[in-house]
Amino acid sequence: MPAPETENRDFIREIVDEHNRTGRFGGRVCTRFPPEPNGYLHIGHVKAITIDFGIAQEFGGKCNLRFDDTNPVKEEVEYVEGIMDDIHWLGFDWEDRLFYASDYFEQLYAWAVQLIEQGQAYVCDLSADEVREYRGTLSEPGRESPYRNRSVAENLDLFARMRRGEFPDGARTLRAKIDMAAGNMNMRDPIMYRILHEPPHHRTGDAWCIYPMYDWAHGQSDSIEGITHSLCSLEYEDHRPLYDWFLDALGIYHPQQAEFARLVLTYTVLSKRKLRELVQLGHVQGWDDPRMPTLAGLRRLGYTP
Repeated sequence: MPAPETENRDFIREIVDEHNRTGRFGGRVCTRFPPEPNGYLHIGHVKAITIDFGIAQEFGGKCNLRFDDTNPVKEEVEYVEGIMDDIHWLGFDWEDRLFYASDYFEQLYAWAVQLIEQGQAYVCDLSADEVREYRGTLSEPGRESPYRNRSVAENLDLFARMRRGEFPDGARTLRAKIDMAAGNMNMRDPIMYRILHEPPHHRTGDAWCIYPMYDWAHGQSDSIEGITHSLCSLEYEDHRPLYDWFLDALGIYHPQQAEFARLVLTYTVLSKRKLRELVQLGHVQGWDDPRMPTLAGLRRLGYTP
């Protein structure tokens, strides 16, 4: 569906217009808002929400709400419920399209096995510090892991044993086999899975002890849901080649990622990690403290949607 004619067209709407003109996605527009349930939404998220839901509405499409629940260490049901309340308060609705990355854990695992079988992923025994050391710098190429050339059979066995919980946290990871000399650091054999035995996942419990990294879960989740335009903030621009690489390596449906600038307010902390620290250390009364730049705090302060 074409968007209404306006004098000023931003680059995202121009991308959607072009795809509709060429029929790349058959005239469909389907976006998604993918928050991590590790804190409450702040004012910076409003820009992403209005772009994701707004673009879909403007082009007669749909917008999914998908929680990126891939790190049980930081996630809580309270945050899931708070995020949904905030989006509804802003006036947006995902209707029946509520999803979780954890909905796709089995499929993601199967696709990881596929990459191993294709010789494009391997189990690595390097520690987190060693992975960083081997990664290199912006001016120097990285070094290949000594475990990079394990056989397909050995990798399949070790990955299955990772899933069964035979190894402790941090003992092994699954990495994509791409290019340790790539100029883009994200392409230097990125980690796809890490081992996390505790705490239990808020949806899957103890069913899993390996969890996908964001870069592995996100693009494939977009593909499963038939997303057409995966709209992200600008820090993910350097991750787009990896997003594309995974989808192309698997040979599955391929959405288009596009990035926009984040909303940042002067003299305002917009980091869920730092805001969570203020709450946990008791410096504020909670996520809805009127001094907080969260939507819950702004709502309590008296702002309207």
